Amino acid sequence: MICGLPINPLTSYDEVDTLLFAAEKYEMPGPVSLIRVLLMTPPLLDQPLRLYAAATRCGWEEEAKRASAQSLALNIYAPEHQPTLRKLRTGAVLDLINLHRDRREGIRKRLDEQPFVTGSTMASCPRCRWGIDHHTWRELKYKVVMEMDVRPLGDTVVDVGLTEWPEAIACWDAKCPNTECTCVLYDKVETLRLIRDCIDSLPKTT
Repeated sequence: MICGLPINPLTSYDEVDTLLFAAEKYEMPGPVSLIRVLLMTPPLLDQPLRLYAAATRCGWEEEAKRASAQSLALNIYAPEHQPTLRKLRTGAVLDLINLHRDRREGIRKRLDEQPFVTGSTMASCPRCRWGIDHHTWRELKYKVVMEMDVRPLGDTVVDVGLTEWPEAIACWDAKCPNTECTCVLYDKVETLRLIRDCIDSLPKTT
């Protein structure tokens, strides 16, 4: 960087950390700006937490937001991510944890509101007024929230879970217990659309 020789691609964040430390120590903004550009190239792009660490350390807001959005595909509470999180500043860690938590709690809150089924555990069939229990819907809601806790992106909920989870299948198969009615209790297509819309409306970056 200093002598004008060709710049080799960066291949690991260990290299990035070493170079950033040296550039900051010797107050070299030029190399820091080059590192900032190189961070947005493969193979560094597939490590959002390391990118987030570098971006928040250097005050790169755009890169930090992109990294936080990519982190939604990760369970940041998993043991393998703890070493990286420990290197972050307190504010940066809190921002990331809050983003993940807000998505989980956001979907939890919205699933307990209209137009979804709300209220008491016992209700009446909309067709024959026979007593029904929404336990299959409650179990599916719980599964959705737990999945959003470990993968807040929500893709595994809408792309797979709501069609393949046992809790989902049981919910869509639920019918009125009155043998003369057997009304299907939940509109699968509409419910899937509403849940997808809820997930799409959740905060996406720090």
